[in-house]
Amino acid sequence: MSNRLLLMQHSKARSKLSSKLKEKNSIFKWLVALLLVSLCLIAANWQYQRGVDRHAKNFKIEANTKLATIPLSEVKDFNANEWRTVTASGVFDTTHEVLLRNHYSDDGVYGFEYLTLFKSHGKNFWVDRGWVKAGASAAARPEMPSTPSGEVKITGRIRLNSALPHGSFFAIPSSGNLVSAWNLRAKVKTESYYIDLISGDSVTPQAPAELPELSDGPHMAYALQWLFFAGLILYGRFLIRR
Repeated sequence: MSNRLLLMQHSKARSKLSSKLKEKNSIFKWLVALLLVSLCLIAANWQYQRGVDRHAKNFKIEANTKLATIPLSEVKDFNANEWRTVTASGVFDTTHEVLLRNHYSDDGVYGFEYLTLFKSHGKNFWVDRGWVKAGASAAARPEMPSTPSGEVKITGRIRLNSALPHGSFFAIPSSGNLVSAWNLRAKVKTESYYIDLISGDSVTPQAPAELPELSDGPHMAYALQWLFFAGLILYGRFLIRR
């Protein structure tokens, strides 16, 4: 009788210990599940914000490109007027030109983005003259479009310096990859904006800088995907618990 009682007590003790271990494991599994859900929600919010920002940017581009063309001198807020078409009169400074490597045409042909300094009424700013085809070799200077001397009138879109094309400089050591870095090297002070050239007096680019694709992209779909993953984790946890 005493042996049977001892066995029953031992069985109860093992059952209690097993229940405690299961409870601890359950808490740990819930913590892991909640951590994964939190990460999914963070990723969903990140993708959602990217989608909202891109939509706002596309709306600004679409709205500003439809505004009437005005002289550059009339623009006061360059941030609010980015992508607006403007006109400017001045001279090209061909002693300050930049060729940026690793730029391709729509057909996939390798070339450079071609920038020339423009001086207009005491202000210096870069003009992106579009894409030019690379030379016969990596060290060969490409065939450059002619640059008129004297005062010219140009038409182009306002862009902020933060959007300046990236790339290694042609025939310059790649210690920096922004035009602003080249400004410091050449000691050229420029404005906080540049111009994407559309047309001008004898300087219309063969392959001008194009407008970006006005698409909201897949960000909202990715946000919903991450929310689906979060729900799937919770659903799976409930199934395991049952």
